Amino acid sequence: MPESASIVVPGEPLAKIDAARKPPRTRRHPGAVRRAVTRYLLPELALALLKSLRMTWRIRETGRAGYDRALAGGRVPVIAFLHGRSFMLLGANRDRRDGRCWFSMCSKSADGDAMARLEERLGYEVVRGSTGRGGVQAIVDMIYAVRERPGSGASLAVDGSRGPRGRVQGGIIALAQRTGGIVLPVTASASSAWIFKKAWDRTLLAKPFSRVEIVFGEPFEVPAKMTAPEFERLRAGLEDHLVALQASADKLSGSADTEPVFAATS
Repeated sequence: MPESASIVVPGEPLAKIDAARKPPRTRRHPGAVRRAVTRYLLPELALALLKSLRMTWRIRETGRAGYDRALAGGRVPVIAFLHGRSFMLLGANRDRRDGRCWFSMCSKSADGDAMARLEERLGYEVVRGSTGRGGVQAIVDMIYAVRERPGSGASLAVDGSRGPRGRVQGGIIALAQRTGGIVLPVTASASSAWIFKKAWDRTLLAKPFSRVEIVFGEPFEVPAKMTAPEFERLRAGLEDHLVALQASADKLSGSADTEPVFAATS
């Protein structure tokens, strides 16, 4: 019997029988729609917004010469920055168009999906994971990725992906150590900016026509072999340097933000 034929049941109206045979409507789960928006629509909107804002910013760089010398030195460049300055610094290490492949890292969360897509649109190769809890495998993956692409570089938020804010985690030291790299600290500030105060990292995004200061710090040499105390001293030294670098950038920009770089910890 053809599938389209009605089944006749004595005493039952045909319309009622046919209605019972129709498959139920499938309803799209709201979570699926939200994930699709986060993964595909938001990154494109963020990319358009970021490009538009950058066209209006008055960007000044300080300390770039030392950074460029390090890039020309043949070592693997490992860019170190605070998670809350990610949007401000996206593209800062790609604007020289030297053809270098840059690896970045994004968490495996839904927010990480959006950020990964945005960074891919900006030309980064993205490794998924984090430098915090459960992030050892992500660091290992990035080490192998950098080793397999001679001449490449890495860009890593030192306190990502969930903080504590301003606290350098050991992943960036291990990354530089295992790739023969050199750590290059950088940060940013703005004369006028939106600060997302509810975000754990207090994300900063400069407003249109703001004066933006991008400040490069002194390169950090990472020995191939270190004892645990030496490793910790280097980690703490990088942390102190980034805090001082942020204070310098804020002073140059005239930032009115008085919140400390470090998150309060219990």
